[in-house]
Amino acid sequence: MRSKFDEQLELLKTRLIRMGALCEEAIANAVKALLNNDLALAKKALEADVEIDQQEREIEGLCLKLLLQQQPVARDLRQISSALKMITDLERIGDQAGDIAEITIQAKIEAAPETKPIAAMAEATIKMVTGSIDAFVRQDLELAKAVIEYDDVVDELFIQVKKDLIRLINKDAKSGEFAIDLIMIAKYFERIGDHATNIAEWVEFAITGRHRNGVGK
Repeated sequence: MRSKFDEQLELLKTRLIRMGALCEEAIANAVKALLNNDLALAKKALEADVEIDQQEREIEGLCLKLLLQQQPVARDLRQISSALKMITDLERIGDQAGDIAEITIQAKIEAAPETKPIAAMAEATIKMVTGSIDAFVRQDLELAKAVIEYDDVVDELFIQVKKDLIRLINKDAKSGEFAIDLIMIAKYFERIGDHATNIAEWVEFAITGRHRNGVGK
């Protein structure tokens, strides 16, 4: 009975890795589409969002099956309940990558000096998503904590983007629409960082039984 349960837990981890990889792919395609004005890549980011939604439904079904059929307790229960929380954040990451792609398609944004910090934000958020999923799969508490701390990097980059765009508008009022599009995109990346932080916090809970917001013991 336990061996069957362990197999299903491994399947859950595999599915989460796949969903995380799709999120990373969506973010990467969205930012490449932005920097290169590549509408084909923007559409790929939107397609990934659809698959991410499907993965969420499938993983949710697997988690509910484990809860109902296996009736896990203690650490096993925390892993499954944490996974249910994590997929919600992963689904939202997919949505936000899709939102970035849609702005790129509609606004036809081209690369500019002001887009460089946004590229750095994308790289940082991909690192956070990868780290948070790896932390869950490996049950690595230190990695989960490192992901949470790394959100400060994304926040600092967001502040830099805002400052750059304020200077741009002051210099050239005609750049207002461009600046608004970029600040929206930067905000989506900032939110992606927040969702990756949420995932890492649920990994902490899965391992320790304690959540930073007071869930658990």
